[in-house]
Amino acid sequence: MDNKSVEQLFQQLSDKDRQKVEQILADKNKTQQILNTPQAQALMKKLMGDK
Repeated sequence: MDNKSVEQLFQQLSDKDRQKVEQILADKNKTQQILNTPQAQALMKKLMGDK
């Protein structure tokens, strides 16, 4: 996923959802907790082509 795809995804979010995502990404601990979930791991694996 490139930066352009991420920007397009953010544009599709409502203002409220965009703010939530930005708050989570700004908090390193919250971001790490989310990235360590099995669901996030599976999604990242799928997006990266099982790398």
